[in-house]
Amino acid sequence: MNVLLINGSPRDNGNTALALAEVAKVLNEEDISTKTINIGKKAVQGCIACGMCGRIGHCTFKDDLYYSIWRSIKDGIDGLVVGSPVYYGGPNGSLCALLDRVFYSLAPELKFKPGASVVVCRRGGASAAFDRLNKYFTINQMPLVSSQYWNMVYGQTPGQAELDEEGMQTMRTLGRNMAWMIRKLNPSAGDLPKQEQPVWTNFIR
Repeated sequence: MNVLLINGSPRDNGNTALALAEVAKVLNEEDISTKTINIGKKAVQGCIACGMCGRIGHCTFKDDLYYSIWRSIKDGIDGLVVGSPVYYGGPNGSLCALLDRVFYSLAPELKFKPGASVVVCRRGGASAAFDRLNKYFTINQMPLVSSQYWNMVYGQTPGQAELDEEGMQTMRTLGRNMAWMIRKLNPSAGDLPKQEQPVWTNFIR
């Protein structure tokens, strides 16, 4: 069993990394392997709605960041955790640009896999950013992993997240809950809800 964690902060070793590391530590203690991919500081291409991924099986843009995530998901994951700092009440824009492409091109591989988002902020906007990230999971039939509180940690300068005792405990609870959910769910065995043929209804006729 393995879980992919995506660090949506440009700082590889900032507070978002600390929060995700706390989740990963508990998952490892539960004998679940983890891999963390950092989005870094480079500009991230957004989705242009060309539809090519539906034909060729991957995004038409050939950047290393997207392909590192694509390969990890294609190799098989049992859960996904996405973490982001809060910018103006929302997740990092570069992260959302990446997730638009990932979820549009890899929806079948992610369906029914447990997902969780983690947000880190100085003071406000965490719940709005948390809601924004969770929408990627809920549109794709991915069970949300909850914790003892909303999955948020507080800290401004690097390292301050460790001082948020409740936030770090929330991360540990999240890790244990994800491990439990992964063990209880078994999508690979075909034990899935019945699926209907999608109906597309546009508001303009």
